[in-house]
Amino acid sequence: MEAFNKILKNEEEQKVLLYTSKNKVSQPSNLQPKILAHGLKGCSVIIVSYKTGDILLDCLKSVLQQEAVKQVILVDNGNTRLLMQEVNILADDEPRLEIITGQGNVGFASGCNLGARRARHHYILLLNPDSKMDKGVISEALDVFTSHPDASVLTVRIENPDGTEQRGARRNLMTPWTCVVEQFRLDRLAPNHPHFERLNLNETKSLQQISPVQCISGAFMLMPSSVYSGLGGMDEKYFLHVEDVDFCMRVEKAGGTILYDPNVKVMHQKSSSDVFPGFIEWHKAKSFCTYFDKHFRNQYPKWILNIFATAIYVRFGLRLVPTTIFWLFNKIGSSD
Repeated sequence: MEAFNKILKNEEEQKVLLYTSKNKVSQPSNLQPKILAHGLKGCSVIIVSYKTGDILLDCLKSVLQQEAVKQVILVDNGNTRLLMQEVNILADDEPRLEIITGQGNVGFASGCNLGARRARHHYILLLNPDSKMDKGVISEALDVFTSHPDASVLTVRIENPDGTEQRGARRNLMTPWTCVVEQFRLDRLAPNHPHFERLNLNETKSLQQISPVQCISGAFMLMPSSVYSGLGGMDEKYFLHVEDVDFCMRVEKAGGTILYDPNVKVMHQKSSSDVFPGFIEWHKAKSFCTYFDKHFRNQYPKWILNIFATAIYVRFGLRLVPTTIFWLFNKIGSSD
């Protein structure tokens, strides 16, 4: 781990490409013995939940039917009392289910780190609370680490309720340039040019076999606990959103490998939290600015990053009014 820790220590000093790159740095060999020495089975699942709704119960039940899951840690950032009563009833009959509560809404990144400190098993899975999976899914996912012992992090095919591949589940690393390409669909000008690849890859050709990807979603993020702790966990400067992208960037800088298994599937309902969308959009905007400043301050002039920050907050302002009106109409309609 010494070489790996050295890489992490100097992480901020390393150059980041202006464009996404297919060229990978070799995985530090020090990671492999640590992973193999832990054994191949045994997983702690960390679920951070805030005003999630009844689907949280479905999520917990689907996770608890997984034989490979030895511990389920629910970080309660602020669910309703009625929902938590039902969760506590479930926990009374299921010793693997542990609940961390009382800390208030500390955000997703801090919640993940709280859960990781409680985790006792060789692998940890960060799972969104509005996800559901069939029996055996986590065992199949863990098997990938047997056939690919150099893998640092793994995700699976994350699907919408209608079975389509979810946007953001596999993507290229986010840079200012890839965001411009995605926003204005510049990939249509040069579809096969490596500098004009889209950020989100769900509309590209589906992968048929286990493949490396640059960036995945925090909705399903499986890894050896040594990788999570070696990277310092989630960066708690992010309250909500982009912390998963930041984590993937740090995996890339450390020479790690992220794998995507298209043959294992998880359903993610998305946007199930009963939270004012303006709150979510505000923190998303802040997180984007934090990410660009953290990773690209040495690659882009300050004035360019300022333009990006201004555009991000203008976008937030333009979306706020229609989003708020739509949310209020839904609230009024649901109360009738």
